[in-house]
Amino acid sequence: MSAPKVGDSFPEGVTFSYVPYTPEKDSLTACGIPINYDASKEWANKKVVLFSVPGAFTPGCSVRHLPGFIDNLEKIKGKGVDLVAVIAYNDAFVMNAWSKANGVKNDDIVCFCASFMVYGFRSRANTALPERETELEDVVCGGPTLTSICAQLFLSDVGTKFSQTIGWTMGERTARYALIIDHGKITYAEKEASGGDVSVSGADAVLSKL
Repeated sequence: MSAPKVGDSFPEGVTFSYVPYTPEKDSLTACGIPINYDASKEWANKKVVLFSVPGAFTPGCSVRHLPGFIDNLEKIKGKGVDLVAVIAYNDAFVMNAWSKANGVKNDDIVCFCASFMVYGFRSRANTALPERETELEDVVCGGPTLTSICAQLFLSDVGTKFSQTIGWTMGERTARYALIIDHGKITYAEKEASGGDVSVSGADAVLSKL
């Protein structure tokens, strides 16, 4: 596959690796078990923002790239986005630690009919977002239905397989880029000219195209 462009279908068979969040593995030093994530299947009927960084815990990625998506979550959600995913060449263990270091629960659904984790926050219909986890309350199924949801996953592009497929790598690392995938169709695809730049792949650029 050549570099992705607007109008292309998101390719079949795209699989990443990640560690699902569990309360007993909440500590930064606790290690869960990585599982495969079939992105092609999971995103077929979702609106997804996918952005790629050269490496977890690196200065540009941790200071200038990732925070924009965390800070603009509500705006992104307001554009109908179901999921924001970040990928890097790092393995699933490192990506899991990076999510914890940034206060993000690396999961989609907490309670199917009532509650979802959003960047480490529990969001409920018709209520303001609470502060960090210390203010979260237990929610059981049967409670209020969400009017909109948005979650984030930290995924490992194992062996940079996907990034190599689309030709967007930086040496042995994933390049810095962003895609918007709307129900299987690519509606935005941009790669930074330099790995140190955060412009076309940043949250502001992505928001302007949602």
